[in-house]
Amino acid sequence: MNKTKLFISIFTIIVITALFTSTCFADNTSYVWSNINNSTTSTSSTPNTTSLNEENSTQTPSSNQTDNFLNLQSGSAILVEQTTGKILYSHNIHEQLRPASVTKLMSILLIMEQLDNGKLSLDDQIPCSENASSMGGSQIWLDPRETLSVHDMLKAICVNSANDCVYALAEYIAGSESAFVDMMNNKAKELGMNDTVFKNCHGLDEDGHVTSSYDISLMSCELLNKHPEVTEYTSIWMDSLRNGKSELVNTNKLIRNYSGATGLKTGSTSLALYNLSASATRDGLSLIAVVMKAPTSSIRFNEASTLLDYGFNNFSFKQFAKKGDILKTIDVTKGVCSTVDAVFTTDGGSLVEKGQDSNITQNIVVPDSITAPIYEGQKLGEVTYSLNDKVIATADIVAKSNVEKINIFNMTVNIVSSWFSLLR
Repeated sequence: MNKTKLFISIFTIIVITALFTSTCFADNTSYVWSNINNSTTSTSSTPNTTSLNEENSTQTPSSNQTDNFLNLQSGSAILVEQTTGKILYSHNIHEQLRPASVTKLMSILLIMEQLDNGKLSLDDQIPCSENASSMGGSQIWLDPRETLSVHDMLKAICVNSANDCVYALAEYIAGSESAFVDMMNNKAKELGMNDTVFKNCHGLDEDGHVTSSYDISLMSCELLNKHPEVTEYTSIWMDSLRNGKSELVNTNKLIRNYSGATGLKTGSTSLALYNLSASATRDGLSLIAVVMKAPTSSIRFNEASTLLDYGFNNFSFKQFAKKGDILKTIDVTKGVCSTVDAVFTTDGGSLVEKGQDSNITQNIVVPDSITAPIYEGQKLGEVTYSLNDKVIATADIVAKSNVEKINIFNMTVNIVSSWFSLLR
């Protein structure tokens, strides 16, 4: 028995010493998958890209989508995929028009940012100034003697389009409405909303207060992608405030009538006519339809539904991977562990036309082995996804955990651990 233990110990030392002193380098092996489900063949390549998202995801119109073939009566309209912002349908998308209460999307975006950075809390009590109480238009009749929580005011803005609440919050956040409007215009510039000039925080008609359906889609994507919790308010159909004394009914009828609707904001005045930014999600695909200057309210909702139907009927969102998914396990040389898991850095996918899934190919570039030390999050390779030879998404592959390089100290620890295991 003692001879067996001695033999095992000597053998362990020889093996570890060999591993410690041998030279081994990672090779760059690329696996090209003929489609998502097929087996792999080997070729050579070098990794160089970043994240799993649609390639070139800035908004650019799809081909043959700009001739209003849906015969919309609205003055301007756009349909985009929410995650990437890719345009699926466009009609006069850069025409500057009056947004009416769709303006409040920018106000809501700034409110959500204040909540995120801790400068505002949902429980904060917001006072109502004389100016706020005298706003007119859609409102919940705030009284200068009362306060209301941010939570309740946000609900009133999203559901009932309350002008008095958005004005009160603007004053509370920035000190004055004019200062808040400056914040709105600065954010618009940051988002690339080049067709937009805000003159107020609520959307009542004012000369020079203009935007476009394209710009509305930009801020709608920003709001939903960065602050998805806003749908807890925008998807409410009916609710109440002040212990049930004030009833709220959503101005967006699609919340009740359209399957998968999540929001987002209506707007109408005698000059702006009827506007809507409508969002909906089905089977992992999230779309935003914006219509402006619709002749009637019913046409506004019907044409937003038509745009959303067109998107859901013709496109799907292909999920490629989720953050933390293991792509493969890679051999490690000169390490205290013999392998390390290679994982995706983020979840994501790409918008594809229905029926095109079988034409998606993936090119995997990861090493078969790698030399320690390895650090958690260290880039090990990448995966590129292509549709008909055009790259549509890329993904970084990184190490899931640290792997220390083997040395005299941890070699000794391993030997001692082996002895204790044998003696048990």
